[in-house]
Amino acid sequence: MAKYRKLSRTSAQRKALLRNQVTQLLWHGKIVTTEAKAKEVSKIAEGLIALAIKERDNYDEVTVSTKVPQKDKDGKRVKEVVDGKKVTVFDTVEKTIKKDQPSRLHARRQMLKVLYDVKESGDKKRETKKVDLVAKLFDEYGPKYAGRAGGYTRIIKIGQRKGDGALEVVLELV
Repeated sequence: MAKYRKLSRTSAQRKALLRNQVTQLLWHGKIVTTEAKAKEVSKIAEGLIALAIKERDNYDEVTVSTKVPQKDKDGKRVKEVVDGKKVTVFDTVEKTIKKDQPSRLHARRQMLKVLYDVKESGDKKRETKKVDLVAKLFDEYGPKYAGRAGGYTRIIKIGQRKGDGALEVVLELV
């Protein structure tokens, strides 16, 4: 017996489809798809959430000092003349960052193998920013589902599709 559904696609098409649907499910929390696809996406998404739960607290907080350029009221860098050259003025700032332990770093890389990049768009092209979906898994979904022993997704049947009669379902995070 097969371990997965082939979904009438070549392996590259199938992997791309499943990666896209898992990414959209974790970003939006809910997707509408066919029943067969939903069951496959659910397997992958539940594995990622289980990994996030397992490694959610596995990091060290480290204080780091960084150089940050000074900015004027217009947001431009402040420059001063040193030995006849214009040089940017820097301030030293202390920041506390999360440093992954090796097992969490491995989990992060396993998640990045499955998930696509998500971009959140603003009004202009410049305002488009990349969203860290793996951080959302660790920071939001990990603590949310920590007390739950599996079953992070739900499939709700909504009827047949008009065009080809395929059974459509809503796949959502519980």
